[in-house]
This record gives sequence, structure tokens and C-alpha cells, in this order.
Amino acid sequence: MRIAVTGSIATDHLMTFPGRFTDQLLADQLQHVSLSFLADRLEIHHGGVAANIAYGLAVLGHRPTLVGAAGKDFADYGARLRAAGVDTDSVRISETLHTARFICTTDIDQNQIATFYAGAMAEAREIDLAAVARRTGGLDLVLVGADAPEAMLKHTETCRTLGLPFAADPSQQLARLDRPQTRRLMDGARYLFTNAYEAALLLERTGWSSQQVLARVGTWITTLGEQGCRIERADAPPVEVPAVPPQIVADPTGAGDAFRAGFLAGIARGWTQERAAHFGCALATRVLETHGTQGYEKIPTEFRGDFAGVRGGT
Repeated sequence: MRIAVTGSIATDHLMTFPGRFTDQLLADQLQHVSLSFLADRLEIHHGGVAANIAYGLAVLGHRPTLVGAAGKDFADYGARLRAAGVDTDSVRISETLHTARFICTTDIDQNQIATFYAGAMAEAREIDLAAVARRTGGLDLVLVGADAPEAMLKHTETCRTLGLPFAADPSQQLARLDRPQTRRLMDGARYLFTNAYEAALLLERTGWSSQQVLARVGTWITTLGEQGCRIERADAPPVEVPAVPPQIVADPTGAGDAFRAGFLAGIARGWTQERAAHFGCALATRVLETHGTQGYEKIPTEFRGDFAGVRGGT
């Protein structure tokens, strides 16, 4: 199955605050917030939603095509992705801008405050997805992930024009999209990915009910953190898939991207959506137990679709 993953390519700067953000917030001063948190750890990792998902697919034995924009500083990062098995030939390299930066601070309750600098990602709108499809000999699925909004809309329209099945995964970019844009991004998607907060925001942005959304997409998958995920289709009752409890929580960043990689890998293998979602949950837990979004390595190709193939246990 030939899968293209579009979206952000970034460097993650991850910090840990040994306290609670909520302890610093004053209810009667929220209109004048000026806070500084003293972090006790800084880690710099490769990231970006598209790169994270593509990396996950690659370590699961697939060869995904990464579609996004990066800066000249992408050379080492690109070499690492290629070594893992990612096709990076469709990455646009900016001549003037740096690769995007994700700066995130996590407190002891796993709450996060983050800032994202787009950088070269702004040039993603110049990428021609039709040319990517020709170069790769055709695409069986395109995941349209968080990116410059113009690029997301362009890629979605190209998928519709060419008849390419696509998965809509707007995630954090929902906050920047208006009603017509949000509707255009998800209407006709084979898969729609959100987390619980994004699901509520998507309903607000589209102005549609859950039933109206399900009438316009094939399958809506909502990740629910420690409660696993929910699979919804218009013609079937919802299915709840439990999470795989982590032995430790080292870093929550990138767990959602790992879920998507595991789910799509299962779909590519012809598994049922429920089994694919279970493996997505397992891979997400693998990321929870490691630092960074790409801190895990090759996973045995004989994995069964449960956690036994990821960590050696159920």
C-alpha cells in the first residue's frame, strides 16, 4: 500500500516543568497572563506530525512518502528518515527559511503549553501532490496532516480531483480554520482523525452534528488518551478500543502521531479497523514510554497487532 503523509516537519524542543501549570493560574487574572516556568530538563528531538507518522510507518516495515517543506538545516534529519525507510524525495527544501520549530513545556500532570514556529512550512503550499503521485507510480492513501492551511486545502482538493483516498487529520490547525475551510478539509475523507478536544472543536467549526460529520466521512477515529480510542461509522454503532497501559510515562509528545502510524500500518496489512486501532494504541504507548516522538526503533515485522510485538508483553 503506497501511503503519502503530508504535514509539518519540525524540530521539537521539549522541556519539563516540575510543578503544575494550574497552580500558577489565578482565576481573576486570566485576562492578564504573564507567566514564566523554570524547566529542569531540555531535550531536542526530530518531530513534526508528518515526519512522526512517516517514521512510525517506516519502522513498521512500510515505505511512506513524506510530503512537506523544510529548511536547509534538514540534511541530517532527512538522512535519518531515509535510513529508517522514509521516502523524502518529495520534501521541498526552502532556500531562505529554517525548518519549523515546536517548543513545548510539560508539567507533572502531563499538561502541556506549546508554541509552534512555522518557518519553511509556509512553503508547503508550493508542493504539487499530483506530481508526487506521478513520481511514486500512484498513491493508495494520502494523510493530510497539520500543515500550512493553504497546503492542507490544496492537497485535499488534489485528492478529490485525482480520486485519491485521503485521511483528514487537521489536529492543532483546527484553531486557525474557518467554517468553509474545515468543511472542505474533511468532507469525503475515508478516515477522519481527532482527539477528544479536537472532536468538539471540529463540530463547532463545521456547524455540523456528529451524525452529519459521519455522513460525510468513511470512519471517524477519536483518540481518548488513557481511555484508548473510539471508532465511529454512519452504518454501525461506535466501537471503543482500550488503551495499552504504559509501564512509565516518559513524554506524551507524539503519542497521537504514533497511533496514526500504527492504525494505518494495520489497515495496509488488511486488518480490521478495530485490530488496527488496537495496534495504534500499542504504538502510542511505546512512544509514551520513550523521550521524543521518534525515540523508538525497528519493530519486528512479524508483530501480531497487539502489544506483544512492540514491547514483548501483552
